[in-house]
Amino acid sequence: MRRCNPAPLGLIAAFLLGWEAACRYLGVPDFILPPPSAIFRVAVDKAPLLLAHAGATFLEILLGILLSVLVAVPTAVAMFFHRTVERSLTPLLVASQAVPVFAVAPLLVVWFGYGIASKVLMAAVIIFFPITVSLLDGFKNCDREYRILFRLMGAGFWQTLRMLHWPFALPGFFTGLKVGVSVATIGAVIGEWVGAQQGLGYLMIQANARLQVDLVFAAILYLSAMGLGLRLIVDVIERRVIRWKEPT
Repeated sequence: MRRCNPAPLGLIAAFLLGWEAACRYLGVPDFILPPPSAIFRVAVDKAPLLLAHAGATFLEILLGILLSVLVAVPTAVAMFFHRTVERSLTPLLVASQAVPVFAVAPLLVVWFGYGIASKVLMAAVIIFFPITVSLLDGFKNCDREYRILFRLMGAGFWQTLRMLHWPFALPGFFTGLKVGVSVATIGAVIGEWVGAQQGLGYLMIQANARLQVDLVFAAILYLSAMGLGLRLIVDVIERRVIRWKEPT
């Protein structure tokens, strides 16, 4: 059984106490930097409003994860089994990460509107790259001797992929997925900043315009909890799927 390490909790508690003390001692106005106590109070008092917008953002993230997985898996398979495809797509994948997400978001809003579609695509764009690259590396890590053995035994393409390459690539796939879900909130929120009618990003823009900085921080708190929750879900799924992997 894995034991909880109290060190991160102690560090977080010390940071919050220092933040609270600094705000009160220096007399920082709440519209500049509210203390953690005010942020937690708003997070509780405004819970119905925050949860309503968090539900919209969470749906965008989930659909973005699903879309990115559906595209990343066949892309990684094609890149692994066809070197021409890998040489052709690798520069495009690298270039897609070199373009700032803020530059892509307005285009997606123009093309797909202010609804959920542009936010889902924005989240998928960010998640797609780490999943594809990690899965491709996992395929390449397959032992060459095993591949020769499967070839000698007359295994077909799909049989080799399912019984050999996919088990070898699963740890890499989950590594990329954990990175993807950790940053998925970035894509959804940026899409909501550019143009939306609901979501935590939309709420943050509205609250910031009214100098409700405590509500902005409360929305960030909900986003952080969302990202941590998704990461924990992926960890649980990974432990159930990859039973042979030693726990870290």
